[in-house]
Amino acid sequence: MANRKGAPVFGVIGGSGVYDIEGLANKRWQRVDSPFGDASDDVLFGELDGQPMVFLPRHGRGHRVPPSEINYRANIDVMKRCGVTDLVSVSAVGSLREDLPPGTFVIVDQFIDRTFAREKSFFGTGLVAHVSMAHPVCRRLGDHVEAAARLAGIKAVRGGTYLVMEGPQFSSLAESQLYRSWNCDVIGMTNMPEAKLAREAEICYATVAMVTDFDCWHPGHDAVTVDAIVKVLLANADRARSLVKTVAPRLHGDATAATCSCRSALQYALITAPDARDPALVGRLDAVAGRLLGNG
Repeated sequence: MANRKGAPVFGVIGGSGVYDIEGLANKRWQRVDSPFGDASDDVLFGELDGQPMVFLPRHGRGHRVPPSEINYRANIDVMKRCGVTDLVSVSAVGSLREDLPPGTFVIVDQFIDRTFAREKSFFGTGLVAHVSMAHPVCRRLGDHVEAAARLAGIKAVRGGTYLVMEGPQFSSLAESQLYRSWNCDVIGMTNMPEAKLAREAEICYATVAMVTDFDCWHPGHDAVTVDAIVKVLLANADRARSLVKTVAPRLHGDATAATCSCRSALQYALITAPDARDPALVGRLDAVAGRLLGNG
């Protein structure tokens, strides 16, 4: 099922409301198996103006899976098996800045990973690899998202640091103030290790962080109601659908995509000598690293 012809395949991971896109043709839900376990849900395949698209509900339809229990490895492995070359993550976040109010979209370019209970790599004993995460998102794909936001009339800020916490509880006031002192911009629970795994899988990855509320640092935090947050969530979902619909056609004519450095992230990352590699682990990596291991 992997993409063999080099044609772009647009993937989206996010909430189920993002997938109800007007004009999405040839829709079908299909289970895709992974050697890393079960993904969050079946995968929705479709086409938008001729652009192949693949959608995966990060928490499963109905929001069944909490952040710490998401099988991030299976989710990214499944995206790779579906041929995804360009993956946009759509995530709800809290704001750590006064000038990023609810309703703002942030096209993140950095992360601080504070998670501790998640499998963070496809590699391990028997096949060791170290990929660069200095620039954890794809600038080329981010450019497309930024341009699409302008075309769709969506207020989007380019650049920002996403603090990824373990959850499922929200921050204490002391933690929220600490993260602000680190110059973090938004806070959420889902984009790590997702971004790390996308890099290992040589998938171009970008994040759209959709602000739903101010984190508890804000003096007006206690006045925020559930109803108000739900209204922002619904409005954000509308804008996210519009953004996805506008990004999709931009991938068609991108002549630089094939040479994007994200797509060769593993080129010099494999450390274990070929004769010392665990055959079982090599077999599990047929989608993620088959380009280099010769079993893809």
